Amino acid sequence: MPVSRTSGIDRRLFLSSILGAAAGVAGLSGCAGSSAAADSKDALSAPLAAKVPAGTSLKIASYLGTQQLQLKLGKLGALPFKVSSWPNIAAGPDVINAFRAGSLDVATNAGIPPIQAHYQGFDAKIVAINITRKPSYVFATKPGSDIRTVQDFKGKRLAFSQGQAQGVVLLRALKKAGIAYDDVKLVPLTSNQFFTALQSGQVDIAPLANSQAPSYLSQYEAKGAHAVTTDVVDLLTLLWAPTSVLADSAKAAAVAAYIPYWAKGQVWAYENPDIWNEEFYVKTQNLTLPQAKAVTALANKPLFPPSWDEAIKWEQETADLLAEGGFVKKFDVGDLFDHRFEGIAAKAVTAEYRR
Repeated sequence: MPVSRTSGIDRRLFLSSILGAAAGVAGLSGCAGSSAAADSKDALSAPLAAKVPAGTSLKIASYLGTQQLQLKLGKLGALPFKVSSWPNIAAGPDVINAFRAGSLDVATNAGIPPIQAHYQGFDAKIVAINITRKPSYVFATKPGSDIRTVQDFKGKRLAFSQGQAQGVVLLRALKKAGIAYDDVKLVPLTSNQFFTALQSGQVDIAPLANSQAPSYLSQYEAKGAHAVTTDVVDLLTLLWAPTSVLADSAKAAAVAAYIPYWAKGQVWAYENPDIWNEEFYVKTQNLTLPQAKAVTALANKPLFPPSWDEAIKWEQETADLLAEGGFVKKFDVGDLFDHRFEGIAAKAVTAEYRR
């Protein structure tokens, strides 16, 4: 797809404020930077400790409290380290900012935030992978829309979050439909602004997670809003952490110890939809039980690959797609994966959840 300066969005605008902060770091002395980089590289290649040292703690992202609730309901036992906080953070840009601030050690995201972090000059690594085989998003229209297919997106205003999964799902859908960036207007927003943008008519289309779409449609379907479904898949759900965390042998051991709990929690929620519907969607998200059942009916079976080859290939395709649009510079995504952790999640689950 051709790149144009007039495609309705300044693609570098997303990064200006964060890159300004990153530029300040570059002013450190070359000798000190080289020494620190060498030490960090050595630490990242060191074998993981078999046991988490006493007194180790992590700050783990838990959007809407899902991580703690899965641990509790699944009766997965006590973590072998202290969790000093469970920040309610999920959106990629927010996670990156929290990583930078030192207020977060490990988070769950899709494949695009690590790419965005790399482009912004922030070092972080992927430590666990969950493969998604079914679409996790639908494209919701504003009320009163006549849009029915992705081909109808031409000439329309599309909500676009460059640093989040929703952004790459949109780009993949456009590419598959053969629609150039110049044929649409990409409106820069973060996913937490999508509802308001649709309601107000600021955008014609926004990608909504399967868990969000029922709530939106229940309010606006009678006013002419509807969903456009596609077979576009956002393949990766991943666990990642700053390299500064992974270079700390105690914290790295804690991250490795957390991965099995992260994997088993997702398996438990998938295997117990009735309990999860009631305890999470109904009691904490205020969905009706029918709405909750509609969400879990679309849930992906958790799949934790023993090998990351497919994930790396997908991540490279995503990075190349972003580079093609001028959103990031082309690079080798292999640097985003810390292979010391490869296979830990797969070993923690039964064979049917290993792919």
